[in-house]
Amino acid sequence: MEIDELTRPERRVWEAFPRGEEVDLAADGERTVRARVLRSLLLRAPAEDGEIPALRLRGARITGELDLHSAVVTAPVSLRECVFEQTVVLYGAEFRQLALRGCRMPGLWATTVRVDGALRLNDCRVTGPLRLSGARVGGALFLGRAVLDAERGERGPEESGVALRLDHAVIGEDLRAASLTVHGQARLDGMTVTGYVRFDDARFLHPGGPRNTALQAETLTVGTDLHAMRMRAEGRVNLRGATVPGQLNLAYARLSNPGGVALRASSCTAGEFWLREAAPVEGAVNLRRARFDLLHVAPSVLPGEVLLDALAYTTLAPALPAAERLEVLTRDGDGYVPFAYEQLTAAYRHIGDDAAARTVQLAKQRRHRTTLSPHGRLWGHLQDVTVGYGFRPLRAAGWLAGLLLLGAVTFGLHPPRPLKADEAPGFNAFAYALDLLLPIIDFGQEKAYAPEGWYQWLAYLLIVAGWVLATTFVAGVNRTVSRA
Repeated sequence: MEIDELTRPERRVWEAFPRGEEVDLAADGERTVRARVLRSLLLRAPAEDGEIPALRLRGARITGELDLHSAVVTAPVSLRECVFEQTVVLYGAEFRQLALRGCRMPGLWATTVRVDGALRLNDCRVTGPLRLSGARVGGALFLGRAVLDAERGERGPEESGVALRLDHAVIGEDLRAASLTVHGQARLDGMTVTGYVRFDDARFLHPGGPRNTALQAETLTVGTDLHAMRMRAEGRVNLRGATVPGQLNLAYARLSNPGGVALRASSCTAGEFWLREAAPVEGAVNLRRARFDLLHVAPSVLPGEVLLDALAYTTLAPALPAAERLEVLTRDGDGYVPFAYEQLTAAYRHIGDDAAARTVQLAKQRRHRTTLSPHGRLWGHLQDVTVGYGFRPLRAAGWLAGLLLLGAVTFGLHPPRPLKADEAPGFNAFAYALDLLLPIIDFGQEKAYAPEGWYQWLAYLLIVAGWVLATTFVAGVNRTVSRA
């Protein structure tokens, strides 16, 4: 393109490029710049001795298609508050620095783009798909306050509903996308971020049915933290297999996908997972096979259906009574999951609350009882009432005391006959009942006297109950002492 063919604003851009000067057309009456002029300028990259060329343009209306497919652009590019008439094509292109801050465009096709430094898309308004699949960004990726709307603009069938594609992208530093708004699906599958991800105050909006996914981030890998405080998601948030060694923070978030799964974090691994003071989740929560050092979630945040099979954690927060945590386990869509009870028991033992751990184990036995046959449930009820499945040793001691009193009073009023009257010691009702109840104690009363009729059956009952209750009491005490 010859310089004589340029319009006045295009000439200003062309002359400023070799010196890296900014051209501001925001207040200019003539703001139109043809995309092919910018393309020609970037590919030619004219320079002046002692100057660093760069394209710095603000407030332009760019007509035509800016097509830099597979181009190698050596000069930094900064376009601010520009309006593009057509989709920007940067497929397979290479840049040193690229900034499209505050720009408006019908779409951005930048699949497999390479940027040595930062890629800045702050405050952009994109009315079609933003495609960055397989992108390689050496610095940070900025998407703060950007608005992406897949419901507008033209797109192919394969892009239906997808507003942001960052799948398999590699970000050398951070992904900074606070207050990002995405109308449609954001797809981040397999993305790797060396630093942190910031989605604070972001909105991922893809409602319309229980199968709709608002944030698709399977096998996402983050170097430090993923913060999405106050995030709002309408549609499923899918973090299956994500790895976040630091903090996965969804505090104060609002997750909604009625009739479907609102949060899927199965097989997810994170140092800390926070749902602190989040709004009650609308939809199911799937945490199967996830692993966290700290899980910060209140029962009131979790929905009526949770999936917790093989969920592993070390510490639970906030600190709550066992009864409140146990209520969550009754919502498990998989039914009775023994591992969930064992994991909760381990969490209470980790903080030294053995009483709460025993409460969880007792609840586990009661839940297991519901899965048994009728005679198994009957035996379970008997164990529960008498000794609390061995987790209530003092209850066993209470039963022993009650039976001892029953035996002492009954046999005191109706003494059994002596087997050998001339050799029998003097009868003592209390000692006789104690002889029957405690198998390791022998006062000589049981061997010397024989009750008759139904009193004999009472003696048999005391003997059997004594064996069961005494064994349970000793086992319970030993369990408590061994964990102290």
